[in-house]
Amino acid sequence: MTFDPRFSRPAVALTAQPVAKRTPSPANRAFQIQLTRVGKLKSQLGDMDQWAMAHRQALVDQVEPLKADHRGLMRRTVLLIDERLKGKSLSAPLKAVAAEVLCGMARTLAQQGDADMAKLHDRHATVNLAQLDARKAEALRTQLEQALGGPIDDLPPGASSDEVLAVGIARLRQQRDDEKEQRREAAERKKAKKKPSAVQTRSLVEQADASDLLRSLFRRLASALHPDRETEPEARVRKTALMGEANAAYARKDLVALMQLQQTAELTLATGGAEWAAEQLAAMTVLLKQQVADLERERAARQDALTHEFDVPEGLGVTSKTLQMVLNAQVLELEEAMALMDQDLEHLQSDAGFKRWLRQQQAVASLLKLA
Repeated sequence: MTFDPRFSRPAVALTAQPVAKRTPSPANRAFQIQLTRVGKLKSQLGDMDQWAMAHRQALVDQVEPLKADHRGLMRRTVLLIDERLKGKSLSAPLKAVAAEVLCGMARTLAQQGDADMAKLHDRHATVNLAQLDARKAEALRTQLEQALGGPIDDLPPGASSDEVLAVGIARLRQQRDDEKEQRREAAERKKAKKKPSAVQTRSLVEQADASDLLRSLFRRLASALHPDRETEPEARVRKTALMGEANAAYARKDLVALMQLQQTAELTLATGGAEWAAEQLAAMTVLLKQQVADLERERAARQDALTHEFDVPEGLGVTSKTLQMVLNAQVLELEEAMALMDQDLEHLQSDAGFKRWLRQQQAVASLLKLA
């Protein structure tokens, strides 16, 4: 996810300043309230982007090296167990425990792309990785078909569990979107049958006024920023960039961005600040309310995406503080796991230590089965 420069311009700079000692009109106050909300939401989205970028870099700098070290220790453990299994000092039950531990670690490493560990797993396992994945794929397919209420027919023969999961999730999302669209169409049909109330009629008029105002503002900008009217190369490049921003802002109905571009282009409004007509302020307020709603949806979607990406516990929300907490927990977990693996490797250095360690693994496995 990249930083979006549209969030870098503070909306508060656009606040219309009332004439000294003049009380703002209700229309002006309503406009200012929505303008402030837009600025706050854009600032929050900008903060989230910065937090996400900083956290991704922290993962690269602090967590990935620890994961690599952890994989190295796990690999050493697997290879040492493999060597121990070549000896004749273990009983059949302990050999079975050793093979099971080896296969579990080797399978984890194989899933991360270690081809040698995949071969080692299959040499010791009763069921190879391909067979395990085929079973997983079949189980996933059954679960997804039950959730979808029908068969998944467009999978290739022998599809992997990852392929089954990807197709199934895409189907579930499409099914959800179709149902949402059907509900929307039903609501629209129901709404169309009803005679619009006075409030609804006024709302439609305000929406039309808002669209006209946005279009008018964009046309003024497009006329002023059109690069073909510039003869100087530098000015042409600048206006080309600004025109691209204006097109993008108009497409997403971003009144604030268009007003900021208007300031950048050193244009002036037909009327200024507190002198704007009530009708014009009302139309601009409608646009800002729509933008607030869009930004709130975007904030919620961004929160949800980052929560899943960074494994933030549900209910905490994504902030710089919670991301630091998650990072600290990941680092601590990896450091503790590596400390335990160092102890395991010490046990594996002698026959007696290896046997004691295997009995401990056997006891832990038994407790897990009982649980």
